[in-house]
Amino acid sequence: MEVSKTLAEDIHNKAEHSPSYNGVLIESLRNALDKYMTPKEIDRIHHAYLFGADAHLNQKRISGEPYIYHPVQVAQIMAELRLDAVTISAGLLHDVLEDTDITKKQLSKQFGDVVAEVVDGVSKLPKLKFESKEISQAKNFQKMLLAMAKDPRVILVKLSDRLHNMRTIHHLSVSKQKRIARETLDIYAPLAQRLGMDKIRLELEDLSFQVLYPLRYMILKRAVIRHGKHKELANKMLAHLRLHLDSSEFSYHMYGRSKHLYSIYRKMKERKHSLTQIFDIYAVRIIVSDIDHCYRMLGLLHNLFRPVPGRFKDYIALPKPNGYQSLHTVVVDPQGVKLEVQIRTKEMEEFAESGIAAYAFYKIGEADKSATTHLWVQNLLNLQEKTKDNSSEYMENLKAELFPAEVYVFTPKGEIIVLPRKATALDFAFAIHTDVGLSTSRVRVNGNIEVLNYRLQSGQTIEVITSDTAAADSRWLEFVVTAKARSAIVQHLKNIESYEAVELGRYLLQQALASYQYRLADISKSRMKEVLSSLELKDENELFVEIGLGRQIPSLVMALLTDVAHTDTHLALEIEPEAIVKGVKGTIVACAKCCYPIPGDAIVGTLNPGKGLVIHREGCANTQNKKVKKILLNWSSKPNDTSEYSTAIRIVVPHRRGVLATLASKIAQTGSNIEDVLLDEQGMGSAAITFVISVRDTNQLNKIIRRISQAFEGVRVSRVGPS
Repeated sequence: MEVSKTLAEDIHNKAEHSPSYNGVLIESLRNALDKYMTPKEIDRIHHAYLFGADAHLNQKRISGEPYIYHPVQVAQIMAELRLDAVTISAGLLHDVLEDTDITKKQLSKQFGDVVAEVVDGVSKLPKLKFESKEISQAKNFQKMLLAMAKDPRVILVKLSDRLHNMRTIHHLSVSKQKRIARETLDIYAPLAQRLGMDKIRLELEDLSFQVLYPLRYMILKRAVIRHGKHKELANKMLAHLRLHLDSSEFSYHMYGRSKHLYSIYRKMKERKHSLTQIFDIYAVRIIVSDIDHCYRMLGLLHNLFRPVPGRFKDYIALPKPNGYQSLHTVVVDPQGVKLEVQIRTKEMEEFAESGIAAYAFYKIGEADKSATTHLWVQNLLNLQEKTKDNSSEYMENLKAELFPAEVYVFTPKGEIIVLPRKATALDFAFAIHTDVGLSTSRVRVNGNIEVLNYRLQSGQTIEVITSDTAAADSRWLEFVVTAKARSAIVQHLKNIESYEAVELGRYLLQQALASYQYRLADISKSRMKEVLSSLELKDENELFVEIGLGRQIPSLVMALLTDVAHTDTHLALEIEPEAIVKGVKGTIVACAKCCYPIPGDAIVGTLNPGKGLVIHREGCANTQNKKVKKILLNWSSKPNDTSEYSTAIRIVVPHRRGVLATLASKIAQTGSNIEDVLLDEQGMGSAAITFVISVRDTNQLNKIIRRISQAFEGVRVSRVGPS
């Protein structure tokens, strides 16, 4: 099949009008489409390309390239997945509603309602002024999920768009790179995994890993290259296996592959293993003709090599929630070399690589795949409804729901219920029905009575015992793991505790005020209104609820409502380590990133809308504005406290080979973790290196500074922030 001459000619004309235009991009897209599309379908894509090129004609990317490069490469990613003409057309047009004057009505007229709806689903909300970046992020995800529920092609375009943006992320500022990479790792990579799109997921993870932890990425990459011995030993095992397979009746295809860096890193972190203890850096896939041959191949493999107990997983009989199917096993040869082997059919292999895209689930004949996807998206939309007033809670629940489930348990009737790892018996009850979960009194696991926080294991049969007198308990939130259970419990507690929380909060605030001879009636309406606005609360009752439920500290609210913390130098609120949750909206206390306060520092607090109380070091430039309301603070003196805090040091050191590794080693020897490294060439034979590190207090920080100062001649070490 040949692509229409019209497309080739128009591509050439576009290239003529843009001297820097890289015609290889279009040539590659054309070749990919030529393999599976009809000329008529290619003409539709050609029309979308021309329309998009004209719409973005005078626009450039931050890299300086013509903007149309981006949509074309997004289309290329989708063409490699063999997606249909509608999806690829939407990919070429995915930014026209957001970044040009083109309207949805114009798109509908040119390409039909389906393409227009997909493009609209991918587009962010109009640039409205949201209260915070997190609220804006949540609203845009909610919009995308609604569109995805109508047409799952929306997410295929979005994932392809995000993948190309991650491939070209180095053109952005470091702070923006990290924000986008974190969002990708938290949301888009798990989303790709949940949809079975493993090829895209793995690349998104590795690209995000490289941006977020460049030093760890570089060290691990070098270590994996040096660890090539495992691959050589694995290849010897493969050669031995081929000898037996070639003499059998099996029709098969076998190949080896190295694990992706982020997969290795995550496994090392979860298991607290070194690289030498991770035996499945190199894995083997065996593709056979049908399911029967999968199990026969497994039998042959286990006859040749000893299987490792507990490492066999049958995802054919019990597929993953995203539809993934395969047999997984780990075997060991007589020399002790371990190897992970995956056995699957060709159809399973296609789905493992491309997920829902491989099955074109929006086509006739794949109703089961479409129904599964639609049901899962509907669950995410239900989360949206339950947390519509709390964007932070919605994003946390969304992240929890995106991570893959790995526990398969049964109801007494034999129905399979799939739950996340570490799911409890109570999570199972909520998976059956919200009302069942809220009225659960006891559970039986394989016939035995167990506690509600009992962690489930695959293969168990669970029976839930309910009672009319059972009542949801706030302590349940300490152990349930599913988003459905958490949101249902929180909503229920809000309903039944509203009155009690108001009364308790009122009492606690009155007690705090009374300790300084104040009454609630003494607080002026204007002062109360100012504090409510700062805390983003509607009225006094909502303030009392926040205090009653433990989300606001009574003494802190008292200090905000009065001038005690500004006039009485003997008063300083104590900051508990467990109250600090860095970088999360809605938490009570957060440490400022401008001056990195740690225990041992003299500190003050400022109240920031949307961030709560922010701790700064005394003297920080960001607290010097007279309009900024400061509160005196002290660190609490808890015995044996092992909490760690982020801080930053700047080191100016002479240029020499291996200086970065030496500095990192000196820091590691003190028991501190390195969170980030920023390099700044100073010229004149020196370099400035900023390390963001985690420490317990100023004593540990001073030890680190002394150790580095003694390691080099002429080194200058200073702390980032006020001196």
